[in-house]
Amino acid sequence: MNVENSATGGKAIAVGGSPEAPDHASGLAPGRVPVGVPARVRVRVPVPVRVRGGTARSGTLLAALGVVAFSLTFPATAWGLEGFGPWTLVSVRSILAALVAGGALLALRIPVPDRRHWGGLAVVGIGVVLGFPMLTTLALQTSTTSHAAVVVGLLPLTTAVFAAVRTGHRPSRAFWAAALVGAAVVIAFTVQQSGGALSGGDLYLFGALLVCAAGYTEGGRLAREMPGWQVIGWALILCLPVAVPTAAVALAVEPLHLTGTAVAGLLWVAVGSQFLGLVVWYRGMAEIGVARASQLQLAQPLLTLVWSVLLLGEVLPVAAPVAAVAVLVCIAVTQRVRS
Repeated sequence: MNVENSATGGKAIAVGGSPEAPDHASGLAPGRVPVGVPARVRVRVPVPVRVRGGTARSGTLLAALGVVAFSLTFPATAWGLEGFGPWTLVSVRSILAALVAGGALLALRIPVPDRRHWGGLAVVGIGVVLGFPMLTTLALQTSTTSHAAVVVGLLPLTTAVFAAVRTGHRPSRAFWAAALVGAAVVIAFTVQQSGGALSGGDLYLFGALLVCAAGYTEGGRLAREMPGWQVIGWALILCLPVAVPTAAVALAVEPLHLTGTAVAGLLWVAVGSQFLGLVVWYRGMAEIGVARASQLQLAQPLLTLVWSVLLLGEVLPVAAPVAAVAVLVCIAVTQRVRS
């Protein structure tokens, strides 16, 4: 019997066989049907749209843009600390980002998310809006941006583990092998740069890894159900009851020295890192998967090293180029292997 997809204009296919193939199993000649069965029956058969490689390419590009934005976060935070206290910097950046996101949500009349989404949005808020910025800002009071960057280089592996637990996604062995090698390179680079011992600020950084990985994983999951910019936008709004009173107290207690670089650093971490970077990041994760997108962040510490040299005048470690090549190879492997 032939079935024609009249809804989509598709060609007729033979039930139980290949398109327009003879029914050898029934012994009928090509084009013949059993007695009493209409020769052609129009049935509406939904045909799934096949997505070509463009989605994967665009998702990788968006996630990569997010990594570039995040790579500027530590240098911008160092600039901001020149004029603001750590608690002031984190709370004010959250408020400014919330104003931008809230304005966009209001202008476009975006409805409030369903109740089932608020738990995930709270995880995003605690992880990437409040937890990670606060812990890394405290760490940067005693650590250089280059040291903090390479420690946070463990974030891709941490995020992949959280994604495997939370979403049930199981990457291939080749993926895990490449991710572990990349993490090992980052750890070796960190230990070599710190003289074999971890600094006190590393405790803040390792805590930042955990909360940020949880926020990335939950945000990537939510971005499959709503646009990425709405995920971070509602998370920012959700954190306002904490950010506003914290900013009021911090501004009254911590010293304030407004300079051009301090204000520029604040504006970047608020608009660039806290909002725009997360918008493209979550969209990219939604398209190519949390685990796969997370491995692009293996390049983030090395990008941050470059910005640290160009913007802060820090000395580039000799081992950085070697680590850069090794990490980029690991990224290439994680992007090509199948899950």
